Amino acid sequence: MRLIDENGVQVGLISRDEAIVKAKSVELDLVEVAPDANPPVCRIMNYGKFKYKQKKKTHQKQHVVQLKELRIRPKTSEHDIQTKIKQARKFLEKKDRVLINMMFKGRERVHSELGDGILKVIAAALEDIAKVEKDRISDERRMGMILAPK
Repeated sequence: MRLIDENGVQVGLISRDEAIVKAKSVELDLVEVAPDANPPVCRIMNYGKFKYKQKKKTHQKQHVVQLKELRIRPKTSEHDIQTKIKQARKFLEKKDRVLINMMFKGRERVHSELGDGILKVIAAALEDIAKVEKDRISDERRMGMILAPK
């Protein structure tokens, strides 16, 4: 078989037993790299490290898109709304979707147009980095919208 040592230098044609002895002398593994070649090619290497590097090449980091929720009320002050907009911007920059929930209590439910106006203000403020995925999700006590990064 043809042998390549741990430094990548070609040793030449040697027997299988000699190759195993050389690999054990440097405390590494003897790996058959090209079994179909004539003669077959073997390499002295750390096989565990080789497998680890191969696995790292195929493994790619994936960002799991999450749905982040921000809750506001119709009586939320302007400054607090700006703070929520900043939070939503951070989430959108990290490629997460944002659910903005407008919560209504008691008599506030009658004035849903106040909540709708606040949601439109938020959507307009984040228009440069987000698009409205679902607009005006509503039931009796809450109203919301989902923003997705562009």
